[in-house]
Amino acid sequence: MKVQILIIPGCSNCNVLEKMLDKLRVQYDVIDVTTNPEYLEKYPIFTAPGLVIDEKLEFIGVPKITELKNKLCI
Repeated sequence: MKVQILIIPGCSNCNVLEKMLDKLRVQYDVIDVTTNPEYLEKYPIFTAPGLVIDEKLEFIGVPKITELKNKLCI
């Protein structure tokens, strides 16, 4: 499973999502969309963070932990 977090610098919700994934022991890549704008073309988010799982945008913002676990099959 490939997990990516689309972030912008200084985003507190991005940090919350990272901590949630760390707690669940999920490996992920952090993509700063300000330096990688091509991700905004592929995944048009207007609010950070965006959570991409296996090339599909699954969440925008911080999901509930139960929803996150369900999507990650944990």
